[in-house]
Amino acid sequence: MWPIVPNVVKKNMENNSFLKLVHLRQSVRKYTSKPVEPEKLQRCLEAARLAPSASNSQPWKFIVVNDPDLVKKVAKETIGPLSTFNKFVPEAPVIVAIVIEKMKVLTKLGSSIQDREYPLIDIGIAAEHFCLQASEEGLGTCMLGWFNEKPIKELLKIPKDRRIGLLITLGYAPDDYHLRQKIRKKPEETISFNSYK
Repeated sequence: MWPIVPNVVKKNMENNSFLKLVHLRQSVRKYTSKPVEPEKLQRCLEAARLAPSASNSQPWKFIVVNDPDLVKKVAKETIGPLSTFNKFVPEAPVIVAIVIEKMKVLTKLGSSIQDREYPLIDIGIAAEHFCLQASEEGLGTCMLGWFNEKPIKELLKIPKDRRIGLLITLGYAPDDYHLRQKIRKKPEETISFNSYK
């Protein structure tokens, strides 16, 4: 039996700014041409920089792409086959590439022993910190996992022995871009207590 009544969660959300922020954050797939203020961008980057990571390894480098010509070139490499998805990316004034950096020796050893990709977990946490701060700033984001890595690495002068984990678009959504209802599985389908059941 699910011990937390969803209505109680909703009621508590009214007084909980973090839960409000979580509900506010969504993948934005339409942007205006309004530039992102440097101070807002800096706060998003700082939120990501302060994210936790395995053994404090911080296996990331954030490359901010805000030169309009370079944004267009990077964006072109994110558009899927037959332009079926990511066609909104060229509208974004900023794209942030999260490069996976080498782990500390201890973290690498633990990752190998435990058979867990700690850097992927770490950049996921950092990316969400970035996106939540962006929502706090009134900005929209979308995390991109589909992109042509090799040409983007060449465009951004990323060393051959590094991988791009994620790209994030950043910018202002149009005023009429509505907050979508979050479609998620029911709590009892995704959460259990004390055993898998």
